[in-house]
Amino acid sequence: MIVTGGTKGIGKAILEKFAQGAFDLITCSRSEQNLAELKTEFSQKYPGCNLYTWVADLSEKSEVKNFVQFIENTGLEIDILVNNVGLFVPGQIHNEPEGNFELMMQANLYSAYYLTRGILGNLIERKTGHIFNICSIASLVPYIKGSSYSISKFALLGLSKVLREELKPYNIKVTAILPSATLTDSWNGTEEHPERFLKVDDIADLVYACYHLSPQAVLEEIIIRPQLGDLF
Repeated sequence: MIVTGGTKGIGKAILEKFAQGAFDLITCSRSEQNLAELKTEFSQKYPGCNLYTWVADLSEKSEVKNFVQFIENTGLEIDILVNNVGLFVPGQIHNEPEGNFELMMQANLYSAYYLTRGILGNLIERKTGHIFNICSIASLVPYIKGSSYSISKFALLGLSKVLREELKPYNIKVTAILPSATLTDSWNGTEEHPERFLKVDDIADLVYACYHLSPQAVLEEIIIRPQLGDLF
């Protein structure tokens, strides 16, 4: 199983959920220190789980390719890919810093596109697998406080739809997860209203349950919101 951006937030929660089932796990992060701390934590909490880590900034195409090579070198048969890594920078089209759009697209869309391409050959050959793309409610509802972010997440949902149709003949499932506000580092400073946020464990539970459906069933898109509704 591959989960990108697994040292914190949604990515870490998904890793923990599958570690409890003794899955072999692969993840990456830009921070070598965070990866080292994650390995130490998992070795203590989940001794039956093998965790492989790689330092990579997946907004860079060359680093995605290096990560794909690392995955191949592990010799593991990959059944699950969770494209979770992402970046949020606030701003609107008319006033955001130059280059913000390119950064959002590279981090939130291109990373998923190139990593998926990199591992698909093996999944297609074996005619098995499940790809999860962590999209956002901003994939459906324009979020004008983060316009380029929203555009990139709309595009990630589009990628999910296209992949789903392409991969049906190969028995590979594709699921888009569309969470609303989830309590991660992106929302630091708003913890005084925890009832307005999803918990990362909610997302992890969804991915785990979705993967364990029968072979003839797939949840194509999952929208999950806080009970009190969106924050924007």
